[in-house]
This record gives sequence, C-alpha cells and structure tokens, in this order.
Amino acid sequence: MKKVDILMAGVGGQGTILASNILSEVGLELGYDVKKAEVHGMAQRGGTVESHVRWGEKVYSPVIEQGEVDILLGFEMLESGRWSAYLKKDAVIIINRYRIPPPAVNLGKARYPSEEEIESTLKSGSQNILWINATEIAKELGNPAMVGVVLLGVLSKHLGGAEDVWLGVIKRMVPPKFQELNTKAFLAGRQI
Repeated sequence: MKKVDILMAGVGGQGTILASNILSEVGLELGYDVKKAEVHGMAQRGGTVESHVRWGEKVYSPVIEQGEVDILLGFEMLESGRWSAYLKKDAVIIINRYRIPPPAVNLGKARYPSEEEIESTLKSGSQNILWINATEIAKELGNPAMVGVVLLGVLSKHLGGAEDVWLGVIKRMVPPKFQELNTKAFLAGRQI
C-alpha cells in the first residue's frame, strides 16, 4: 500500500470538510490506515479551510509536511495557490476554477491574482495542473454546494478504488434527500 498525502484547500461553505470526511471513509473502506487533520478558521464566515488526508499501510501523523503533498485538491483558486511549498515535484494539482475574493480584496486593499499568476506559483511546486469548472458543474446539477463531491469524482480517477465504494460512502454520509444529486455530482466529476 503506497502512502498518499492529499491536501484540500478551500473557503468555508464549499464542502471541504464533508469532502475530506468522505475521502477518509473511502480510504478506510479500501483497507488503508487513514489519518485526517483540518483547520477551519472562521470557516462558517468564508474563512480558509484546509484538510490533510493521509492514506497508507501505516500513517503516524495526520499533518502533511512541507514538500510531501501528492495531490492538492483546490476548491478555490487563491487558496490553492497558497500551498505550492507543500507540493512534491510530481504532485497532481486539481483546482476548481472559482474565485471567492478575501475581505482585503473586497475592501480594495489587495488585488486578487490572475489565474496565470496562481498557476505560475503552483508550477514552482509541480507541473501537473488540472483546472476544473467544478462550481459550474455543481450549479448545472442544481446545487453549487456540491462542488466538493464533483472534485472527489475527479480525484477518484487518480486514487483508484471501485466506483461503487465511493458511491456507497457518499450515500452513507449525505442526507437521503441529497443522495441522488451527490451521486450525479460525483459521476460528473469522474467523467472529466
């Protein structure tokens, strides 16, 4: 069992915590030792959310060290760009093409970097960048809050594991009235 270190970065309200919970449960279902740590400062108010999820034969710490991230799953562009120093040279970066300006930008005290600037920053860590319009896909399906499940669908193609394992965990972890929509969101992500 190869160790895999996944870092999720987003903003409160995007479903980052639910996605990390689902990812952790999938890892357990696949027989891995799983550790998870998350930081959500003022997350309910649109603050930064980061979640470390580690799978392996034996995982000793839930926190991923700098230079050790195998996969960065970015829910928001700027939040994704903050983690370039944590990436392995061959890391896979999956980024939702979506902006949530922080308060300093809204107040005119800072500038939101361009997509090209964010990509350039990330390329200092890894060249493997996949941009996804996950928020648009979730909106088309009827609920923009499902962005995390769309991104998990994309991620599932990189991590492996049978589709029915992923869908079974999603079904267990979301309320019944949202199961059908989340299944559609996951499958839409897998098709990318």
